[in-house]
Amino acid sequence: MKFTAQQIAGILEGDVVGNPDVEVSKLSKIEEGLEGSLTFLANPKYTPYIYTTKASITIVNKSFTPEEDLSTTLIKVEDSYESFSKLLEYYNQVKNNKQGIEQPVYIAESASYDESIYLGAFSYLGENVKIGKNVKIFPGAYIGDNVVIGDDTVVFSGAKVYSESVIGNNCVINSGAIIGADGFGFAPNESGEYSKVPQIGNVVLEDFVDIGAATTIDRATLGSTIIRRGVKLDNQIQIAHNVEIGRNTVIAAQTGIAGSTKIGENCQIGGQVGIVGHITIGDNVKIQAQSGIGRHVKDNEVLQGSPALPYGDYNKAYVHFKNLPSIVKNINDLEKNKWE
Repeated sequence: MKFTAQQIAGILEGDVVGNPDVEVSKLSKIEEGLEGSLTFLANPKYTPYIYTTKASITIVNKSFTPEEDLSTTLIKVEDSYESFSKLLEYYNQVKNNKQGIEQPVYIAESASYDESIYLGAFSYLGENVKIGKNVKIFPGAYIGDNVVIGDDTVVFSGAKVYSESVIGNNCVINSGAIIGADGFGFAPNESGEYSKVPQIGNVVLEDFVDIGAATTIDRATLGSTIIRRGVKLDNQIQIAHNVEIGRNTVIAAQTGIAGSTKIGENCQIGGQVGIVGHITIGDNVKIQAQSGIGRHVKDNEVLQGSPALPYGDYNKAYVHFKNLPSIVKNINDLEKNKWE
């Protein structure tokens, strides 16, 4: 698929400086740009590359004034980074703009969907499934009984959405994600074995939620595991039963959240964070990677370490920790001198 500089400028509401008819069919970094590719310049430290790049088109800020001759056609916009992101989104929409039902698929007679659906080969729609407009379900995806999926949502290949789950509008569920598997509920019995506690709740994803590849979100024991509007989850995250994650919170890969914990809005949680169950984490909390959270957390806290400490306290303590061998030596020397 090819686009001219003039077409791209129209999408971005930008101005062309150079050849408006030059065509591109791929994207590239500015330092690796080749003929037929489109790139952008946002960070000033990459400015030297604009004079050597072989990219056919470069998106730049309107404030940019070249100091040397250029071989690349420029598209000048208010914010080159934001415009490039917009273009990536547009490209993704065009690339994934599929419709129709491939074969073979399984669709239960009681399932309902809009004619704008894309349903890839070997996908499965269970009983009483309800699917909104412009939904795309890629090959090999599983949609269980009584699932509801809102408009403009994408379910990529190999994702599994278990029964009773409710998915909002404009959500993205990436490959290998599992929504609505049983929560980890077992009770010890008199013989020392574990009996399974039935998990009869569901999972609710509100609008504009992104779920990364191989992330798992367990159904509630009772009620719902809830992922609020605008939450973004990275790959390989474990969300246990009855967890609730507040609006616009972002969580990086390999984090694990135990059952019934409530996380507030606008939180930022780094990779490999472990969070115990049955606690509350407030709004606007920041948790550094590999931290362990074992207590309630107030609004606006910034934490690091395991068990996690306030970020400033952790850094002060770490300075002493690095110096611990010399501190111990000094103490030993003092003790030795005291008895001489």
